[in-house]
Amino acid sequence: MEGKATKMPKVAKVKNKAPAEIQITAEQLLREAKERDLEILPPPPKQKISDPEELRDYQHRKRKAFEDNIRKNRLVIGNWLKYAQWEESQKQVQRARSIYERALDVDHRNVTLWLKYTEMEMRNRQVNHARNLWDRAVTILPRVSQFWYKFTYMEEMLENVPGARQVFERWMEWQPDEQAWQTYINFELRYKELDRARQIYERFVMVHPDVKNWIKYARFEENHGFINGARKVFERAVEFFGDEELDERLFIAFAKFEENQKEHDRARVIYKYALDHIPKDRNKELYKAYTIHEKKYGDRSGIEDVIVNKRKYMYEQEVIENPTNYDAWFDYIRLVENEGNADDIRDTYERAIANVPPSKDKQFWRRYIYLWINYALYEELEAEDPERTRQVYRTCLELIPHKIFTFSKIWLMYAQFEIRCKNLQQARKTLGIALGMCPRDKLYRGYIDLEIQLREFDRCRILYQKFLEYGAENCITWIKFAELETLLGDSDRARAIYEIAVGQPRLDMPELVWKSYIDFEVSQGETEKARQLYERLLERTVHVKVWLSYAKFELNAENPDNINVELARRVYERANDCLRSAGEKESRVLLLEAWKDFETEIGDEIKLEKVLSKMPRRVKKRQKIVSEGGIEEGWEEVFDYIFPEDEMVRPNLKLLAAAKQWRKQKETNDDSQSDTQSEMECQIANQKDNEPEEQSSQDEDSQEESEHQDTHTPQTQEQGTPPQEENQGNKSVKKKSEHQDTHTPQTQEQGTPPQEENQGNESDSSDSN
Repeated sequence: MEGKATKMPKVAKVKNKAPAEIQITAEQLLREAKERDLEILPPPPKQKISDPEELRDYQHRKRKAFEDNIRKNRLVIGNWLKYAQWEESQKQVQRARSIYERALDVDHRNVTLWLKYTEMEMRNRQVNHARNLWDRAVTILPRVSQFWYKFTYMEEMLENVPGARQVFERWMEWQPDEQAWQTYINFELRYKELDRARQIYERFVMVHPDVKNWIKYARFEENHGFINGARKVFERAVEFFGDEELDERLFIAFAKFEENQKEHDRARVIYKYALDHIPKDRNKELYKAYTIHEKKYGDRSGIEDVIVNKRKYMYEQEVIENPTNYDAWFDYIRLVENEGNADDIRDTYERAIANVPPSKDKQFWRRYIYLWINYALYEELEAEDPERTRQVYRTCLELIPHKIFTFSKIWLMYAQFEIRCKNLQQARKTLGIALGMCPRDKLYRGYIDLEIQLREFDRCRILYQKFLEYGAENCITWIKFAELETLLGDSDRARAIYEIAVGQPRLDMPELVWKSYIDFEVSQGETEKARQLYERLLERTVHVKVWLSYAKFELNAENPDNINVELARRVYERANDCLRSAGEKESRVLLLEAWKDFETEIGDEIKLEKVLSKMPRRVKKRQKIVSEGGIEEGWEEVFDYIFPEDEMVRPNLKLLAAAKQWRKQKETNDDSQSDTQSEMECQIANQKDNEPEEQSSQDEDSQEESEHQDTHTPQTQEQGTPPQEENQGNKSVKKKSEHQDTHTPQTQEQGTPPQEENQGNESDSSDSN
């Protein structure tokens, strides 16, 4: 047996390692165990003790088990507590006390152990033992507030008020938290000891100097009818915290206290004092409370003051967050100016102008510069301090980067201020410096207006000369210069200025100069010179407005023999011929409309019929849309005007179209080339002899229809059809031939002589004759 080797048991091999079809989860297993109550153990059988011997045996076994657990791990306080509670249940208080003492030797800082020990003594009415235990507990662990609460509660339940007070005093020496003090105060209040409670409050607010504790102290005095005492507490609190540690909650409570006592003036003074001494970033609720108070008990001025203060706070926050928000500065300054305090207004202006825009771009300076303007106007008009106003203007001009940009308004305002101060020399010097540093049109005009008001016309002429040297293309300057000379009665000088102006190679608005020049000559009664000016202007431009103005001038001019109408009509005719040669269709339409209105007003029906015969017809056409790169992008519909005069100058277009058609037929009909050529030459000769100078309106309609048909629907003639049949359906064979030649070449059946077509042309030509 000893020689045999022990055999290892065989491990059963799993043949099928595939997962089961029905999987069982852990959740399902737990649910089934719960349903079957597999984890619930049956309760142990109850043991009934019937005699003392059996009881002693039971107690011996239980004590032995507890002692064994303690020996195994004596640091587990739960074993000690269970042991002591079991002994208490056996009415063995002395043994339980011994167990608790042994446990305290193990861990004397365990709070639960002390609480269970003292609670056992109190349950068994061992008052002195409990008192001794509480005394030992608070001596060893004085920072555990629970011991003190239970100790004082026990003494109070035993109606040992002096003992409880003594415990509280011992507790307060350790300076506990706020709740402990409040508990002591409530204890004294239960026994109507107000003086003692007041003394506790005095010590309390010194140990915990918080605003809410001072407010509690004041409310204590108020609730017990000590109004003066409550007011003194609030005043002491204000003095205690000083100006640096002021809190808006204290002042709100103080003001509400005065409000409850119907002392609204006192409350208003408190609010104002707080708003003056508390920083503006910490008095938001104070403003709200002040506003509510004033709305309830204040007058109109008081309410306005509150709203103003609230707005000032709001603007102050905005300018602190964004110093370059000049709109907020404007509102803030306007609000401060309404109060009328000069020092505050100047201080606010100084703070505002100190925020110089960070960029040298003029658009960022446009709003900022008005801070300086308003500051200067305030010093001049409200403060009436000329010297300070002058200093503001000079500082502003030194700040502006004139080499990059400038503000003409500042220069002119400063000069006008010096004139109001009767310092003309300084005003001229200022504007001279401005023109030297940064010449601008507005500066020149302002300087010239100033000299005109002073009646210094020689200086005005000099300034205008300098102005024109600075910008000779400015038409307004030339016109103003000439108007000045006109007002001074020097017409020759004004005329010379106009001549120089119209001779300038570059002008920004030359039409204004010419119009002003012509109006000047008309006002002087120089009709012939004005007419010459119109002729000179028409040499430079053929704009329709010039022609219309010329015709109106001729109609209203003073001429002998009343030839105004003929002169105006001649201008219209010239304008029509000129615009027709220039190809300005839109302008020509405007001219004809004005001409028609002119003839209608005159009442000459013959001339009116002539003008109406010149009126165009508007037709719709299609044209290709070509992009900048030369790519065709589609078609678009446009409106065009067809003038009868333009159609009459094209009499031979139909003949040329017929010749081109004959040439194509000649190329396709090689067999009868010689006969066709002779007949075509005869047809051309007859056509030239019979062609009328003017076509009827019916031919014009046929021509337009042919063009429209050519533009949209090119046609192809079927072979074998003689061209004479096609010509019978048209009133104008020449127009149809031109249409066929230009756009839609037709193929004619070989062997058909062109004589039939020519015969149709001859008949149509004879009909038109």
